[in-house]
This record gives sequence, structure tokens and C-alpha cells, in this order.
Amino acid sequence: MKKLKVVLVVPNFRWVNSDINALWHYTPYNLCLLAAVIKDICDVSILDAYTSNMSEDAFKSELRKLNPDIVGITVLMDQYASSGHTAAKIAKSINREIIVVMGGVYATVNPERAVKDNNIDFVVVGEGEYALRDLIGYVMKKNPLPQKGVCYSLDGKIVNTGHADFIKDLDDIPLPAYHLINFKNYANSAHRKSVDSPRKYPYARIMTSRGCPYGCSFCQVEVISGREFRPRSAKNVLDEIAWLKKEYGIKSLIFDDDNLFTDRQRAKDIFQGMIDRDIAMPWASIAVAVFKLDEELIKLMKASGCEYIDIAIESGTERVLKKIIKKPVNFEQAKEMARSAKKEGIYVAANFIIGFPTETWDEIRQTIKFAEDIDVDYAKIFTAMPLRNTKLWELCEKESAFKEEFDKSEGMWNVGQIETKEFSSRDLTILRAYEWDRINFTNPEKRKKTAAMMGMTEDELKETRKRTFNSAFQSIK
Repeated sequence: MKKLKVVLVVPNFRWVNSDINALWHYTPYNLCLLAAVIKDICDVSILDAYTSNMSEDAFKSELRKLNPDIVGITVLMDQYASSGHTAAKIAKSINREIIVVMGGVYATVNPERAVKDNNIDFVVVGEGEYALRDLIGYVMKKNPLPQKGVCYSLDGKIVNTGHADFIKDLDDIPLPAYHLINFKNYANSAHRKSVDSPRKYPYARIMTSRGCPYGCSFCQVEVISGREFRPRSAKNVLDEIAWLKKEYGIKSLIFDDDNLFTDRQRAKDIFQGMIDRDIAMPWASIAVAVFKLDEELIKLMKASGCEYIDIAIESGTERVLKKIIKKPVNFEQAKEMARSAKKEGIYVAANFIIGFPTETWDEIRQTIKFAEDIDVDYAKIFTAMPLRNTKLWELCEKESAFKEEFDKSEGMWNVGQIETKEFSSRDLTILRAYEWDRINFTNPEKRKKTAAMMGMTEDELKETRKRTFNSAFQSIK
């Protein structure tokens, strides 16, 4: 019996939204992991229409050439759901016999919406490595339909078998099948210049853990990968870094997961291992739990190559932080860790979120004040975004805080969708734009440092600031 042909697809999100501020540089790490798990039971290929910026016609032509039996589509969030449905429609237009499977964040948090599309045969709910493998086995008639982790339509009724079992030992997952993509295309470029761009090229992104024990109200991670912290072993992480350096010549890393520092000893083992195995290189961590840092760890981070961290503080008010967000941040400890990291020569950014239901205008201003007082190198100010299956979504429903024209089925994250008697989304957009510029670019030395971090001249930075303002104000017209 010949092997089934499986094509794993990233649809072109620009089919839905071409706003550069709503897009990002995306390496199909997740699809490469899926491919690594299933490659021994099928002929698998990866078609990334997003990075290639394919038109719908070009995507159809490429998919037709690959002649798949199964098309697996990943979509990262509700906002880009339509691009996934477009890809499914195109696949079925080539051949109705093609089995279309939807996966990713959108499929996991909104499977019943996805499966209503008659161009989609199955939706994988949760971590897909083993669920997809089992589903392929079912299609090949080698095993029954998986009892967990799939959603499908049967005789006009939706059957949802629930979330796939979380993978307990992440060390069992093989290295990502980067040979199925042109890895150099991803490793040698970034979507746009920013403070968290790769430090050197070629670079790689890496995930060291799944699950999060903290349960922040705005975050979907608990639904997607569970509340249990599931780390890869330090050795497993180091082996991947060594492989990336040897096979692809990478010169810098971005750690993508939220919980690199949750197990302090494991973090120290990773950083010391990078030094001991001669694989230390410039690296960045884009989602740091500041309350897990200490001075000893920061010194080791620097020694292993750390050049950038983005600490997640979120709010400058105790009530919002503890009662709404539910994040265990201590303001004084956060200030101390920011100072320590900067002293070691690490560029420090910090995340702040404003515009939660029940948050007062004074509390919003207090967060802005703290974003200035903590004196990080760069402050990022976001508006709170309601994501499905989060406590924030529930709070928005309870407080009737959704913006009147908000489409709950589609979702949007690049434009504010929460409004209360205290503020409108327009208020927050204007405040964000001006305060982001004031806090980050008033000081000449700070401005110069940030321009260098972004890899641009100060004149280029000035133009970037102008474009940011224009984009912000266009969004509220």
C-alpha cells in the first residue's frame, strides 16, 4: 500500500489582513514538529503560503502539484480564521476527496465553529503531534478514530471528543523537520525591525516548555496547553541548540515560551550548558516572568549570551494586577531585576496592558506612570484584548464591556475591543500612541540605544515613529 501524501499548510494571513502591525515573522515550527512525528507513516511536505505571500491562485497551483490525500491547516488565532477556511475551500476545489484537517490555536479554542465549514473534515483540538498521527492512522484504516482530540460532523451533528491528552514527556518529540522547508529563508530575515529582532543571522526560535501554572486572565495558554508546566529537559534543549548550530549554522536564538525561567535550576542548567558545550551565542527571551529572576540567574544569562529580555509586568496598579490579571508580580522586585539586567548590559523591555473592564482612568494613568518609573530600555503598551476561553472574555461578558461592533466569531487583537464608562477604544489608542513615544524616545541616549537595538539610524527610527502614529490614528477613523 502506497503512503498517503500529507501537506501541512500555513495559509496566507494577508488574505484576511494586510496590516503590517497585525502580522509577524512566522517560522512554521509547529508544522515541522508535526512533520517529524508523522514522516515515517506518510509522505509529508509543508506549504507556507504566508511567508511566500502566495495569492489564492498561486496557492491552489502549488497544492495541485503536490496532489495530497490529506491537507492539514494551521491557524494561530480567531482573527485569521478566514484564511484557514479559504485554504480549506481551495483544497476541496481541487478534489473533494482530499481530507482537510484544521489545527492550531483557532481550532483548539473554537473547534465547533471550524467544523461547521463543510470543507473541513476534522478539527484537531489541542496538541497535534500524536492526535494527527492517530488521525492519519484512522484514514489509513489502521486504527479507530481517536477517542480524544478531534471534532467532526456526523450526520449533521457536531461531535467533539474533547481536548487531546497533553504530551507528558516533551523529550519524546523528535527534532523539528526543518529539512522540509527552506530554513535559510526564515533564519536570515525578520518581518520588521524591532527591539526584539534577532541579534544575529542566521537565527532560530526555540520552545523549551509547554503549559503555564499562572493563569493570567487574558491568556489562552491554559486552554491550549494546560496549567501544568511541562518542561523539556535541559539536555534536550541543549541538544537542539547544538544541532541547530551544527546543521544550520545559527548564530543567535530567540526563546519563545513564557516559562523559560519557571524552574530556576533547569534554566541555570540550560545557560551553564550553553557555556560548557561551547554553544553560547546571543539570545533573547521575549516573555520573561520577572518574578522568577534573581541576580545570580541574570549574571549566568549574560554569560551564556543573553542580550535582550522582555519582562511581563502588565499593570502598575496592585488591584488590577491581583484582582483582574492575577499575576504574581512584585513591583519593587521587578524594578530591582530590571536594574540588575541593565547593569549586566542586557537590553530590557517591559510589557504593560491597559483597558481592562472595571479599570479606572486613574489606574490606567498609574500604569503609564509605572512604565516610566521602572526605567526599562523600552516600554511596550498594549490594550487589553478579549480572547475566547479566557477569564478576561468572561469578565467582558459580565461587565458588558465588548465594543458594540465587536464580532465575537472573528475576534480582533490589533484594535481595541473593550469599552467602558471610563474609556473608549479611541481614548486608549490615542493615549498609547503618545505615551509610547514620550516614554521611549524623549531621552536622547535612550533613543540612540533603541535605534541601535532595532538596527536602524535615528532618522529611520523617527520615520518608524511617524508610521506608528499614522497607523494608530488610521485605526480609529
